[in-house]
Amino acid sequence: MALVTVKPNRIDTAIASEIAHNTNSGLEHAAQAMTWGADEHVLVALAAAGWLYTRLRHPQRRPVADHVLIVSLATAVLPHVLKSVFHQTRPDRLTVSGHWRGVPVSGRARDAFPSGHAVHMGALASAAGLLPPARRSLARSLAVALSLTRVALLAHWASDVVAGFTLGIVVERLVRPLTLSSSRQRRRESSEGRP
Repeated sequence: MALVTVKPNRIDTAIASEIAHNTNSGLEHAAQAMTWGADEHVLVALAAAGWLYTRLRHPQRRPVADHVLIVSLATAVLPHVLKSVFHQTRPDRLTVSGHWRGVPVSGRARDAFPSGHAVHMGALASAAGLLPPARRSLARSLAVALSLTRVALLAHWASDVVAGFTLGIVVERLVRPLTLSSSRQRRRESSEGRP
């Protein structure tokens, strides 16, 4: 049983109502296809594949690959833990007109808060700070776009997505010193000739 029930605010309900009244099945199918890019299973698999590839081909990039894998695993677990504490009904369970226009039903009815997809994307957007500027901008834009698909699908209230995205940023920033500072220390020691 959840400890806290979260209610949508007026802005959440206004946004969801607009989407429900103005969507169509074509937009919903496009958003459904895009939202897979933020799915935890896809992201953890990609992070694991990247980690393995880096181990085999680019050992100098191992610390970043370690960091991405650890953050991916943390952001895959954290939303499930939080959803056992917080209950919130998804907007797609509260609209009838949206379903007539193609809005699908998403996940468990009371697991709206926070958006797990947005947690992953917030972490990705934050970790993009490790990339060169052009790639950083692309990664951050993609992360925001994929997060917004959850609102477009009425799988989450806008506040669920904002909270999830922010939480992802916080997780990545908390993990970064743990995963990347030790690798900097090892590089410094090896360049100074210390064991």
